[in-house]
Amino acid sequence: MTYIMAIDQGTTSSRAILFDEELSVVAQAQQEFAQHFPESGWVEHVPEDLWQTVVGSCNRVMSKVAAKPAEIAAIGITNQRETTLLWDRTTGKPVYNAIVWQDRRTADYCTRLKDAGHEAEITEKTGLLLDPYFSGTKLKWLLDNVEGARARAEKGDLLFGTVDCYLIWRLTGGKVHATDATNAARTLLYNIRKGQWDQEICRLLDIPIRILPEVRDCNAEFGATSVDLFGVPIPIRGVAGDQQAATVGQACFQPGMMKSTYGTGCFALLNTGETLVRSQSRLLGTIAYQFDGKVTYALEGSIFIAGAAVQWLRDGLKIIDDAGQTQDLAKNADAGQNVVLVPAFTGLGAPYWNAECRGAIFGLTRNTGRNEIARAALESVGYQTRDLIEAMRADWPADGLGHVLRVDGGMTASDWTMQFLADILDAQVDRPQILETTALGVAWIAGMNSGIYPQQDEFAKTWALDRRFMPRMDERTRVEKYAAWKRAVAGTQLF
Repeated sequence: MTYIMAIDQGTTSSRAILFDEELSVVAQAQQEFAQHFPESGWVEHVPEDLWQTVVGSCNRVMSKVAAKPAEIAAIGITNQRETTLLWDRTTGKPVYNAIVWQDRRTADYCTRLKDAGHEAEITEKTGLLLDPYFSGTKLKWLLDNVEGARARAEKGDLLFGTVDCYLIWRLTGGKVHATDATNAARTLLYNIRKGQWDQEICRLLDIPIRILPEVRDCNAEFGATSVDLFGVPIPIRGVAGDQQAATVGQACFQPGMMKSTYGTGCFALLNTGETLVRSQSRLLGTIAYQFDGKVTYALEGSIFIAGAAVQWLRDGLKIIDDAGQTQDLAKNADAGQNVVLVPAFTGLGAPYWNAECRGAIFGLTRNTGRNEIARAALESVGYQTRDLIEAMRADWPADGLGHVLRVDGGMTASDWTMQFLADILDAQVDRPQILETTALGVAWIAGMNSGIYPQQDEFAKTWALDRRFMPRMDERTRVEKYAAWKRAVAGTQLF
């Protein structure tokens, strides 16, 4: 047998998935790790937890099917984006915990940069907004607040990377310090028009360029694993940030095609081809993928809390034992109540970009119970997605924007949630047979680069529908419910 192994390093767990020569899932293994919240609005991971769960998942998935390391033709890596690490180039020891993409500790600094008039130039170069979501200000915080870090960085003793970069460095035994264009595009430091680190932005944020990784194509060679890990070197032949990998996995290769991934957060990407759209709706311009030196751009809308709202029901409120319960609770909710949850637990993402507001529940009555709150949590995903689609329609010509949304991620297993999504969008929602499109995308890149999987056009033909959801909500109800959502969002921003 010949396999491709996809490493999917996410916000709450690390997974390894084996694909066979037909691009079918053979086995997968997953390990969760702890989330750390040292202060309000701060979110951290222990870097060693990321590493150990990745290696553990790789070994576990191979043992499930008795696959030998020599049978792994290549590894593809996809990862939580924007999460920021800084480590010693000699010892590999991180100087601090990984600062997670959800972390808001640099909100005040971002505000100062905006007030000083820097956002327009940064957006023009990077496609991004000045928000603590992105890596650049997190890196500056590390350099400014970890004792000795700046001096060591300026001497070249430290290395910066997003999670993909850190894993590549560890997997190759410190031989390769590189990232791909999609991850670089999320740092706030990379000029996506010129395809290089931007010296002016680095000077503005006081970031030494020497600590930044080399930027390569998604389908580049990223070295091979050190022999002491698996017994044989395994080449790393594909890398993409999780949302870009899902875009590839959904075969959204034509301008106007859209996908939305529902994991911890929700991220909708619209392929804009060779055109980098300057959003007037506070969406992000970004790189969808970069193959063989050719860039394909996208518009992206980022929602910080999607599946994390269900985790909150389980771990915070403790009104469910597992995520699967929410669908039945929502079905049994009182139709006469219109409870609205705005899950701004770490602020609001696109198109609002308000780092300071916090979550709230509106419409509570004496009869409100866990059924209605569970329904509100699931509905919040649909409302937030509509916010993104409305913004995309404003930025992209109506005749160029597709009328089909391809969806993936854990939450899409809920038929109730997907039907509400179709209803509130008044659009067709297509769920593929393979929900793990993030892993599929990066596996295809690595396998295509190894000569095992077909080229782009043939791969697109393999996309297969599981279920199509068509809108069936009446227009009056749709309008009233979305208007209630908009009022609720306005209320959180006044809090």
